Formats: sequence, C-alpha cells, structure tokens
Amino acid sequence: MFEPRILKPDCASHMMHLHFWRQWDIRKCHAETMGKLRSFLITLDSSQDVYFAGQIISGKLVVELDAQMHMREIRLKFKGVADVHWTETETTGTGSNQRTETVSYTAHESYFEQRVPVYGKGVGMGEDNCLPPGQHVYPFTFQLPPNIPSSFEGGEGFVRYSIKGTIDKPWKFDHDTKRLFTVASPLDLNEYPNAANEVQNQKQKFICCCCCKSGPLSGMIRLNRSGFVPGETLDFITEILNMSSRDCTPCVRLCMLTLLHATSKTKTLTREICRQMHDTVLPGDSEVWSASLTHIPPLPPSFLVGCSIIDINYVLELVLEPSGPAYDLHVPVPVIIGSVPLVSVFRQYQTQYGVPSIHEAPPPAFPSTEAPPPAFPSTEAPPPAFPSKEAPPPAFPSTEAPPPIVSSAPSELPPPSYSECVFGKTNIREVDDTEYTRGEMNYAPAYAYYDWSKQTQFR
Repeated sequence: MFEPRILKPDCASHMMHLHFWRQWDIRKCHAETMGKLRSFLITLDSSQDVYFAGQIISGKLVVELDAQMHMREIRLKFKGVADVHWTETETTGTGSNQRTETVSYTAHESYFEQRVPVYGKGVGMGEDNCLPPGQHVYPFTFQLPPNIPSSFEGGEGFVRYSIKGTIDKPWKFDHDTKRLFTVASPLDLNEYPNAANEVQNQKQKFICCCCCKSGPLSGMIRLNRSGFVPGETLDFITEILNMSSRDCTPCVRLCMLTLLHATSKTKTLTREICRQMHDTVLPGDSEVWSASLTHIPPLPPSFLVGCSIIDINYVLELVLEPSGPAYDLHVPVPVIIGSVPLVSVFRQYQTQYGVPSIHEAPPPAFPSTEAPPPAFPSTEAPPPAFPSKEAPPPAFPSTEAPPPIVSSAPSELPPPSYSECVFGKTNIREVDDTEYTRGEMNYAPAYAYYDWSKQTQFR
C-alpha cells in the first residue's frame, strides 16, 4: 500500500533562506529610513582632533532630516578603551588523541564609558518622540579623565578613544555615527635622566662552515644620547671588524617593539620603521661608519604610560649580514621617543638657527597635520634597561586644542605640530559597528612632530 511521505526541508538550505530574508528586511528598513536621514555626523571644535588627559572636548552632533522621524531618543557615547587580541594554533595530545585547536589571547582596559542623551527619553520627553524635518544641532562637552594613555593603533592591540552618536528607534534598527580622536599623553625627555646619556653596545659571533670555525665578526654602535623627539635626526657611530671568511653587509635600522600582555601570555611584535644600508665589508677588513639618520617620523611615545596591557619600546640596531647560510649579528641600543625635547638639545637648535627666545615673539601657529616624509636611517642596540613606564605624565588643564605641551622644561620650548602616524591609517570598525554605521572607519592617531628647520618653530 502506498504511504505518502512528508518532505522535510534541508536544514542548511532553510537557514540560508532565513538569513537571506533577514538581510533583505534589514536593507529594506535602512533604505526606508536612510531616505529620511540626509546627514548624521559629529564635528569637533578642535581642527586637529588632538587632546590631552584632563582636557574638555567640545563639539556638535548634527542630525539633518528630509522628513519627520519617530524615535525613542538621540544619545552620545564617549568611550576610551585598550584591547589586546590575537590567536595561535596549538597542538595538544599525542598519537590518535592529537588535535589542533585555535587559542585566543585577550586583555581589556576601560578608561571611561559614558552615555549622554541629547533628545527624547533620556532628557524626560517620554518613549515616543517625533523629530521634524530640517537640521538639528546638539552641542556637547566632555572632560577627559586624567592620566589616560596616548592613542595607539597596532593591529592586534590598540588604545582607542571615540564618540558615537545613536538615533534609537523603537522596533527598528538604530542609526549610528562614529568619530575618533587622538589623546596625546606627553612624555617629557627631561624627566628621564638616561635620555641625555650616551648609549653603546657591542657584540661578536663566530661563523662556522663545514665544521670549520672562522674568525669573529664583531660590531659596535654608539649614540651620544638615547632621547629623541620626532623631527630630530639620529647621529650614530658604528665600528665593524670582519675577521671571518665571508663578506658582510651592514645596515642600521630603527624598530618599534610592541609588547602585548594578554591574561596568560605576552606577545612581542617588531616593526621596522626605516633602515640605512652601508657598503660591504670584506673578509679581514674593518670599518668605522658614522652617519646622521634623517628625521624621525611621527611615532607614539615610548612606554605608552598609563596602559598596563601594551608596552612600546624603540631600538636602534646595527645588523651585520654575512654572505651564505649564517645568522645575522644584531647589536641593539635602546632609544626613547618622547614628545617634549631635551632642553639642552632645543638650545643647540635655537643657537644654530639664530632665532629669538619664545618670549620675544608671539606663540606660533600649529603647522599642518600632514605627515612629513619619513626618510631616515636607523639602528639600535644594547643592554641598558628601558626606563619604567610608571613615570607620571604632566597634567594638561587647557581646553584649547592642541594646547602647548606643559612640562617641567623651561617655557621657551616651542610647541610641536601634530602629524599622522608614519604607519598610516587602519580600519577601526568594531563588533558593534554595522555596514550602516556612519563616520570615517579608517583612522590614524596624530603625534607630536618638531620641524627644527623652520624658524617659526622657535618664535
């Protein structure tokens, strides 16, 4: 006897079908409301979007509608966080029980998160509100907490400060807009005694070939000081002795070392900023190589003071690369990148360019935020331990952006310009952002830069 069968839909196909219609509903909903919302953006009163800890941020949230829009409220969220996240593939077990799994390492710090309603429910207007067509401007101010770290974008770790505007619509998808800004936590080189001291390192290695060990390959690198600010040049001296049987190619490179501290593990990332090559040193020859590296580009300050899950260090490194199969010889020295220059160095430049003290002329206007060309050699080196990142950053009470750097250094020090980080922009889209979140999703922090060649820098 024939028995009818009930056909059950394939589970995977059914889920794909539901997903398709859900996405279609989302797009339809946004298309309907996007037609009403002409613009939704955040503007800041500072032209450079650079602020210091303790400063007051001021700006406007702008909503422009072509037709009336029903909503629950409009609100702002001010947020400052640090995050670390990376994954590694690990193998566990043995034999038939062996398996590979992906392990995530994370850490998080929150410096502030505050919601501020500007219209609707949060300001006592009830649940159902209707905003008429036209342009609506909501001014705002927000004071940053003291002692927060500098902004930093490092791929697997970041310190990020943002303002997010939300139009909260009942029973529909919300509208969001986002704006990032830079916090510049100053690092005054005058507060680090080692910054003005000479640093030096030397190393040697033997190169083995076919069970025969040749003479040593040795290198030395020296800097007359370890503290620099972006815009300065790095003057180095190296000595190379090649007693091996191989040709040797030297270079000097500047590197940033980023330490990411997850809950159970630390990861170190090395990023080369620039390098300078030198002629080959032949077997049996020696070489004294001294040079001035071109200007240090805009970089985050050393140590990332105020953040406990990310550290930043810099090294200038002499690298000797023997020909053939052999490991390179690395001779590093530590470098401190600050945002306030050494007073002694500033006075040398002031004398060199023959310009008056800052007291004899009005303060300079801040130069353009365009990043200067990052052309310069590099190096690195040794042992001296990096200073503690516990050094307290000075407070910045001013509310104007960008204010001059306040420190224990004399007042004749000129203010820097602020330029986009040499590493360029990175995508800052986060988990709670959608494809409909408005605002610029590619961002780079701005850091202090001193153009010593411009006399206006000293006026």
